Amino acid sequence: MGYKLNALTMDGILDALSKEYRVFAPKWDKAKKNVRFSQIRSVSEIVTDRQSDFSTKEAYYPISQVMMYFRSDTVEEEQLADERKILIIARPCDINAIRRLDTIFLENGNPDFYYARMRKLVFFALLECKESFENCFCVSMGSNQTDDYCMAFRFEKKDDGTAGDTYVEIKDPAFASYFESVSENDMVIDFKPKFVTENKKVMHAPDISRANLKAISDMEYWTQFDERCIGCGGCNTVCGTCSCFDTSDIIYEEGKPDGERRRVWSSCMIPNFTETAGGARSRKTQGANMRFKVFHKFYDFAARFGKENMCVGCGRCDMRCPRQISFFDTVNDLTKEIEKLEK
Repeated sequence: MGYKLNALTMDGILDALSKEYRVFAPKWDKAKKNVRFSQIRSVSEIVTDRQSDFSTKEAYYPISQVMMYFRSDTVEEEQLADERKILIIARPCDINAIRRLDTIFLENGNPDFYYARMRKLVFFALLECKESFENCFCVSMGSNQTDDYCMAFRFEKKDDGTAGDTYVEIKDPAFASYFESVSENDMVIDFKPKFVTENKKVMHAPDISRANLKAISDMEYWTQFDERCIGCGGCNTVCGTCSCFDTSDIIYEEGKPDGERRRVWSSCMIPNFTETAGGARSRKTQGANMRFKVFHKFYDFAARFGKENMCVGCGRCDMRCPRQISFFDTVNDLTKEIEKLEK
């Protein structure tokens, strides 16, 4: 079942949904001057004409998260401040990215309790994405399409830039009740979302296997990043599939046992990420960190879980890097270097 709704009607449905769900969509952040997934109440808030600067993961995987509070004789688990379900209106690549995060947190040994607790609240509505953005290579990564959604939306704009009609596909019958009050002025139609079929950029994924892993790891190719990369970790924070975090205990007052255990997003590209007690580091250069990231996205994940590569081709890391290091070019150039190596 599908609908063609005017903006006023769609706003009423979003208002009804917001009583049960926290509804997230790409939204312009005036203070930070970027587009990120934030709670919305009106269709006019949804940004559709540009790619979001950040991924969907911060909607349910908090940047900073208290895990527990500890006292002298007790430990108290942090409770959810808001137990409403979460509806994320996202493009196919972002929905596919969350599936990869699910693999890391839920299928990689024991499920992560804190991730699982939030993840069970999450539902997806597809934001139609029929035209590629400049940095996208989702088609190459097979993440340009998905059927993992409860509803699909096409948000149109009027000539003056204001919200126009919304086309809706209801895939999950559980959401049909929100549309029961649709007036006769709105149309019942057979709407199906379109998907990107071609990008300007084509990724040629490297052929990395156990047989050539050591030779690729030892290549001089990686040393170029020792100076180029400043280790800020910005590429990881905008990536929809990066999952690393640091855990620390925070003591409220020196000499007293009260405090909290907190985990905060971290990055494999930060220079001291692998530092252990005593100052030892398993990866001592930015080139080694770049090698680790590329291997994780284009070898380790697929080899470990028998699935697709980890990268979904959103291209946000290229947009974010202050040194204009293109991850897309890095991987494509690596493919060429591997071909030379094997001749």
